[in-house]
This record gives sequence, C-alpha cells and structure tokens, in this order.
Amino acid sequence: MKVAIGSDHRGFKAKQLIKTIVEQLGHECIDVGTADSNPIDYPDPAYLAAKAVAEKRADRAILACGTGIGMSISANKVKGIRAALCYDELSAQISRHHNDANVLCVSGELLGEVLLRRMVEVWLSTDFAGTGRHQRRVQKIEAIEDNKDPAEITNNTQ
Repeated sequence: MKVAIGSDHRGFKAKQLIKTIVEQLGHECIDVGTADSNPIDYPDPAYLAAKAVAEKRADRAILACGTGIGMSISANKVKGIRAALCYDELSAQISRHHNDANVLCVSGELLGEVLLRRMVEVWLSTDFAGTGRHQRRVQKIEAIEDNKDPAEITNNTQ
C-alpha cells in the first residue's frame, strides 16, 4: 500500500514516527512534508496528501498537526476524501470499517508513541465493511460532495 504522510511543524515529530511505523509494516511512504519543525501552514501538506489519495497516487494518507483538527478540516475539502480525526484505536478502527476513511488525522502533541503506533497499525489493517448500511452511508457522503440531497440514496439495506 502507498501511504502519503504529511504534517505541519507541530506534527513533524509524529510524522517521523508514523513514517517509521508505516515502513515497518511493509508499506511505501510518500512524504509530502514538512521537512522540519519550522512553522508552516497545515493546509499545504493536507492538500498535497489528500490530492495524492484523490488522484490515486496513494491508497491512503496519514496527517498530523498539533490537534489533528486543522488537517481534518483541510483534507476533507478535497473531493473523494473522507478524513477522520481519530484519538484512539477504536476511533481509528471504526473510521475504516464503518466510514471507509481514506485519510487518518492525528494529533502530533496529544498522543503518546504507543497509542499512535497502535492507531496506525489498526487503521492500516482494517478493511471497509463495504456492504449494507455502511456502504449506503458512504454513498450519502458522496452525494453531499456532488451537492445532492443524501436522502435521495434510499437502498433498503440495513
């Protein structure tokens, strides 16, 4: 799997750890920056990583900033992106299994190394349920992206 990895200055240390974890798990990293802890604006790497996923140059992306909030907001502006701000293993797992999240956003300052490692491992190893209500809900998200009413998606699978 190709995983785009990005951060701002506040997430730089976490990004370096995430790169190591992703590579240890046998995946390829596409580092979209930043290259150091000098201040930068989080929307810049968020856009680069999200575009890599949207354009299928990467399968997924992981982003880190101080809280993860800015990265999540920014990445979700790119069509086709379902960026999830996660804070523990369960939220990381559910974001993949139920929501087919293709971008994981994390705090670079609030998570310890052990928790961050477990979150990345779980997120990369969890598949999307892909059927029933979960698929319908993702279709509704996609309808919103196309400026359509999600209530128009009415398949009866529960």
